[in-house]
Amino acid sequence: MARRRQSVTIKHVAADAGVSLQTVSRVINNEPNVRPAMKERVQASIDKLGYVPSIAAQRMSGSRSYLILALNDRERTIAEWTAREGGDWVDQMLLGGMLKAAEHGYRMLIELVDTHDDHIERELGAALSALHPDGVVLTPPHSENPQIIGLLAEHGIRFARIGSKADGPGIALTMDDEGSAADATRHLVELGHKRIGFIAGPEEYSLSDWRIDGWRAAMDEAGLPTDGLCRRGDFGYDSGVRAARELLALDRRPTAIIASSDHMTLATLETARESGLDVPRDLSLISFDNTPIVRFTNPRLTAIDQPIAATIARAVELLIDRDAEPPAQPVTISGELRIRQSTAAPLSDD
Repeated sequence: MARRRQSVTIKHVAADAGVSLQTVSRVINNEPNVRPAMKERVQASIDKLGYVPSIAAQRMSGSRSYLILALNDRERTIAEWTAREGGDWVDQMLLGGMLKAAEHGYRMLIELVDTHDDHIERELGAALSALHPDGVVLTPPHSENPQIIGLLAEHGIRFARIGSKADGPGIALTMDDEGSAADATRHLVELGHKRIGFIAGPEEYSLSDWRIDGWRAAMDEAGLPTDGLCRRGDFGYDSGVRAARELLALDRRPTAIIASSDHMTLATLETARESGLDVPRDLSLISFDNTPIVRFTNPRLTAIDQPIAATIARAVELLIDRDAEPPAQPVTISGELRIRQSTAAPLSDD
């Protein structure tokens, strides 16, 4: 009777091939110090038994753990999960990272870490000791935390910094926040808008300022003013309400607003309605994120689709390829503007 595939272990392969467990592991890991004849012998047993290598078997050689660890902000992630407000950052991380890792026989795990925790080095050190990851993906704001970066560099662990252009160790990757903000602004300018407000994210995220830079650059390019048209929020709904109220209370209010998160854009949409404004007739809106909820609003929101999955996938790919030299410049993965129903030409060209 044929052995069931799920019951086959590395021990069965070793016994069938008449070799040690370490030899099977070296073949699985495609290590160079295995004679061709021995490799063929072990591979024949693997094929015959239908063996699928486990992480434990791959790790036996001691050269790799076949694990990639991604760190995400604990406080913000748990708050979004608890509120069930439709954010899909972690989902997109898993989509890009897990699938890319699996292509190379790896697994990706996500660990939640509070970047403001006084015990962050101890907490992260414990995770590194327990998992021995081959690489670590840092997401904002961890990607610019000197404690985390220093600890990983000290341990000699390869890591990628998402949303960071700063000099230093690790592989820097960005989602072209500046370019995306500029694209959103140009779309509104082409529609005829001249007073375009911007609701930025918090200062602790470098990408918040990059988006402001992109908005300002596109406004300057069009010869349009930006003074008094920028407010900051914290990516959350309540902060979006406050920022939108301030912008809409201006003597010459903006005819369009770009907000740096879907939650802040939803807040702006509701605030506009409370003020008696119709979107997009009286006010055009563009959001960042493009989470599922923006396709079910009325009107459906025009949004920058951030390439989270593609960026995490590229980071994982770069971490796994240990033979390649790290890129000298930040790797940029550009987003795309998804035009829907929340943008239109202004009622007048004033």
